[in-house]
Amino acid sequence: MNLLELLKKKEKKILDIWAERTLDTYISSDFFKQAKNQFANPVGVNIRAGLTTIFQLILAEAEQQDFAEPLDQVVRIRAVQEFTPAQALAPILELKWVVKQVLSADEKGRALLSELAPFDRDVDRIALMAFDMYMNCRDQLHQARIHELKSGSYILTDSSCASAAIRENLQDIASLSRE
Repeated sequence: MNLLELLKKKEKKILDIWAERTLDTYISSDFFKQAKNQFANPVGVNIRAGLTTIFQLILAEAEQQDFAEPLDQVVRIRAVQEFTPAQALAPILELKWVVKQVLSADEKGRALLSELAPFDRDVDRIALMAFDMYMNCRDQLHQARIHELKSGSYILTDSSCASAAIRENLQDIASLSRE
């Protein structure tokens, strides 16, 4: 049995561990791991789907450009959240660790660990591609923010809703009148 055959055989276990470790990086990780409805849990469902497709493309020895869509599915979500660049992209590189752990768990896998260099190289290339996507996403966010500031629309997006502002003002007036 060669490495690709063994990885295909262990695909479900690898994907389960990889998705779980990725979703563990979120504050609400239990919800993201359990909810399977894409409308109730778009983050968890999209992360899981993107990671699954990425791994399947690696196994299929796909071309670099084939990874763009599933990487985008994962990276866009992580780019808009409160992660550092390293935290946002660590799950991509985490795949190498997961594969080594799963393969180390049985005798056939341990025998093939020395053949992981091409797999590791592919994951590294995908991670670099993900980094470029992440930086593009962050740049788009910053450009949108600059546009909001220049156009004045930040007043609408950064302020509280009108009814909340009125309530706060009424509470302030009521507290002043008691004094």
